[in-house]
Amino acid sequence: MRRVWSMAAIVLATALDQGLKVLAEHTLGGGKVLSLEPIVALRYVRNSGAAFSLFSAHTELLSIGTGILLAAGVAVLMSKKIKSGLLYTALTMIVAGGLGNLIDRVRLGYVIDYIDPLFVKFAVFNFADCLITVGAALLILWLILDTVREKKEKKERT
Repeated sequence: MRRVWSMAAIVLATALDQGLKVLAEHTLGGGKVLSLEPIVALRYVRNSGAAFSLFSAHTELLSIGTGILLAAGVAVLMSKKIKSGLLYTALTMIVAGGLGNLIDRVRLGYVIDYIDPLFVKFAVFNFADCLITVGAALLILWLILDTVREKKEKKERT
């Protein structure tokens, strides 16, 4: 059942991401900016690379690599090997975000970004990026918790 929920969450989060990007393109295109000072501005930006526009000259290679990683992520999610709900959630979020950005790269040749934080000097990003970032943070948390658990179990055995 967990696999069904995960796939449904991926589909819904990806659809939300794509809808937000279409909305950003239609309402913020042409240089319009919606400022919610001092926290955030909404502005339409085309990003042909990955995070911080890395690999912008290699969009095709980036798309292929992303596709391979997403296929591996889905395969892991569909296997019955993951026991932790935290790990399952982390991978689901990462796959959903990656898929949202991959759709843009394949369809448009770039990723639509629109969230521009004003309180810190940072890159403009999108909802898919938020999913990837939170998923990665949860993955790191799971790794830490799993390491602590393993050390505790090892100590109890000795």
